Amino acid sequence: MHYVYILESLCGLHHYVGVTRDLRKRLAAHNQGQVRHTSKFRPWRLRTYIAFDDAQRAHNFESYLKSGSGRAFAKRRF
Repeated sequence: MHYVYILESLCGLHHYVGVTRDLRKRLAAHNQGQVRHTSKFRPWRLRTYIAFDDAQRAHNFESYLKSGSGRAFAKRRF
């Protein structure tokens, strides 16, 4: 499975969208500061995730969520 996930910093001011095959390991990496982009805003909590059986669809959905209309969609729905 491939997971598209949305993280939220515990202060609630920052969000991050990513894709992974191992959601628990990736969340741990974010919270341990191993991901340069998210290390400044630790700790993170998992806001939501969506599972895909196709890697291409997961990457396409991740790209959509990072677009302007995708951010608006995520804000309304998640």
